[in-house]
Amino acid sequence: MRLILPDGNVMDIAHDSAPVATILLEVGMNPLDVMVSRNGKLITEDTILELDDEIRIIRISHGG
Repeated sequence: MRLILPDGNVMDIAHDSAPVATILLEVGMNPLDVMVSRNGKLITEDTILELDDEIRIIRISHGG
């Protein structure tokens, strides 16, 4: 699985099918702080990712 991180770096991980939230936690990211897209479409944290997926992680800016 290929992850495109918010800073533009790419991380390849060998992981069987797993929910987005599990993958994010394993790479040290809080699922509440980011959005994830697959093939240009936003997906939810319970979406199951497959080994051949490429996903983009987008950091959410909080303001106030």
